Amino acid sequence: MDDLWLVVGLGNPGPGYAGNRHNVGQMALTQLADRASASFKNHRSNASVAEARGAVEGPRLVLAKPNSFMNVSGAPVAALLRFYKIEPARLIVLHDELDLPFDALRLKFGGGHGGHNGIRDIIAATGTGDFTRVRIGIGRPPGRQSAADFVLRDFSGDERATLPNLLEDAVDATQLITSDGLTAAQLKFHTARP
Repeated sequence: MDDLWLVVGLGNPGPGYAGNRHNVGQMALTQLADRASASFKNHRSNASVAEARGAVEGPRLVLAKPNSFMNVSGAPVAALLRFYKIEPARLIVLHDELDLPFDALRLKFGGGHGGHNGIRDIIAATGTGDFTRVRIGIGRPPGRQSAADFVLRDFSGDERATLPNLLEDAVDATQLITSDGLTAAQLKFHTARP
């Protein structure tokens, strides 16, 4: 299965969380599925799964949204890796990132969880941090607002105006990682948008 990738969008399940900053990884994954005309179906791994191509004649992608809450994303991800016989090195996780300003995108392979509970749980469940992360910047909370409250709030009106471009970039970056590799994607998307 050398051309197969698992692409996971992190978030919390249910319509009450759908517009939260914490769900930006799932928003991007939904856009990727829409682009590929792929539809999600429930999978026995406790995730919603869609199968697609990264691009025409591109690699095959398994797109997955865990049906669990963000902090316990690891078990569904580990189950999907086993089910599809995919190595963690071919796992891409799209997630929100407090340490990046809103509308910024950073791509990396490996490393720790950086305080992100979804990433922490995936590392614990898979036994490795050696997978790719598409870190989608949501910025820091204003004033004294706690990070926990901030990530569970919807994007502001100003942010929602820019959000489609950010999601497009996350989808483009993910497709580029699967077709041309991480370095090519970093060279393109780590440069500030004009």
